[in-house]
Amino acid sequence: MKPMLNIALPKGRLGEKVYDMFERAGFECPEIKEDSRKLIFENPEKKVRYFWVKPSDVSIYVVRGAADIGVAGKDILLEYEPEVYELLDLNIGKCNMAVAAKNGFHDNPQKTLRVATKFSNIAGNYYSSLGRDIDIIHLNGSIEIAPILGLSDVIVDIVETGKTLKEINLSVIEKIVPISARLIANKASFKFKSAQIEKITEYLNKIVKGKEND
Repeated sequence: MKPMLNIALPKGRLGEKVYDMFERAGFECPEIKEDSRKLIFENPEKKVRYFWVKPSDVSIYVVRGAADIGVAGKDILLEYEPEVYELLDLNIGKCNMAVAAKNGFHDNPQKTLRVATKFSNIAGNYYSSLGRDIDIIHLNGSIEIAPILGLSDVIVDIVETGKTLKEINLSVIEKIVPISARLIANKASFKFKSAQIEKITEYLNKIVKGKEND
């Protein structure tokens, strides 16, 4: 008898898109679409149990084994480097990790660059690869106002359209890495529930490639 597969979904619009992909892949759980405050949903027939968690917490649930698989942004995987298997790029939730600064900013390499970000690891690794001396100012929100108030020279943050930056006279000066939603797996679960996990990954991959009817 197959065990239940625990799947952590990120709350919000991205999670709804992700669930739709799982549903199209044949792992539906109809009650998840009902208007309720429930956070955990099961389909005993399909052997799947879904639960909603904060996007930044998905990888923690997967690492700790509370979830066998989950969907997390590449930004989270790069920033926190969780011990998980990254199985598939779902090609949704696409944006860029980028460096932005006030319009007309010119970097003076003789000075330490002040970088405001909530992605300290990503920023540190990026500038280390360039051999650039930086001072990281870790913030948890409203990163974009840091250069305006003179707290930092640049910011490192996720940029989707760049519209918000434009409205406050900031612009992207460098793109660091593309970001999208990734299917991840707990390492032990991948060993003991490999057939179920590989089956889901295969079906999701067909959807990503537009070959779900093949």
